[in-house]
Amino acid sequence: MKIGFIGLGIMGSRMAANLQKHGHALVVFNRTRAKAEALLGPCGTFSDSPAKLAEQVDILFTMLAHPDAVEEAALGANGFLDHLRPNLLWVDCSSVNPSFSKKMAAEAERREVHFVDAPVTGSAPAAAEAKLIFWVGADPADLERIRSLLLCMGNKIVHTGGHGTGTSMKMVVNLLLGTGMAAFAEAMALGEGLGISRKMLFDSLLGTPPVAPFLASKREKIESGNYETEFPLRWMQKDMHLASVSAYESGVAMPLSNAAKELYRLAMREGHASQDFSAIYDYLTAIHESPAPAKPRLH
Repeated sequence: MKIGFIGLGIMGSRMAANLQKHGHALVVFNRTRAKAEALLGPCGTFSDSPAKLAEQVDILFTMLAHPDAVEEAALGANGFLDHLRPNLLWVDCSSVNPSFSKKMAAEAERREVHFVDAPVTGSAPAAAEAKLIFWVGADPADLERIRSLLLCMGNKIVHTGGHGTGTSMKMVVNLLLGTGMAAFAEAMALGEGLGISRKMLFDSLLGTPPVAPFLASKREKIESGNYETEFPLRWMQKDMHLASVSAYESGVAMPLSNAAKELYRLAMREGHASQDFSAIYDYLTAIHESPAPAKPRLH
């Protein structure tokens, strides 16, 4: 079986490498070919376009940054969807909104292609160690066709239901991550502003009920000021925006989440876009440390 893989960024490159480690032959495509070099060789070939890739494979995975990138790869001038053989499986692991997944499922069905939305939870280290969680929206039979491949890249599979439910769950998870990180950073800024040391705050708060467990993994980044990317801040903002779009479509109010989403957007404007999303701490503490505006002089 030959596997196609489109999208070799922080997550996709590690996922593809794990498929290779289990002996699977890959045909890959990425807009920047240099990102594919580590995968090329006896078990990996590069295709010049998504369309040419589709003609060579038995199953296709996509792991792209946002809905527009997925749609371009699938339906653009050199898109793959018109070149996949009938009854092949397209597994989209990208973080997109549920209505978009349903739209892609319908486009695939028109061409007799089976569609699965299977976004993941886990950052770069989890991807490298094949410890991702897959949230799968699919027909049960289609999930069984790909289960062994997913377990090459992750250690947990949750079948959430039909098309769009995998991306729905991903929206919920990333909303909790984004708001949780922002709330923790704001609480830390308050504590430091009140004179409590950063070390005391970390030692006292981590592991307690109010603090999400994932925040312990961000301590080293915050203390060192080295926000090497595990999950880019700009993609967290994107996912929170897609969650707000989904909320609008379903009539759900999200006042806290929308405020947090805009906080990440402001941090992007201050140069944090490509850093890990925990850099929201740096943005908030920089605001706190800015000098207070001068008081107006009375005449």
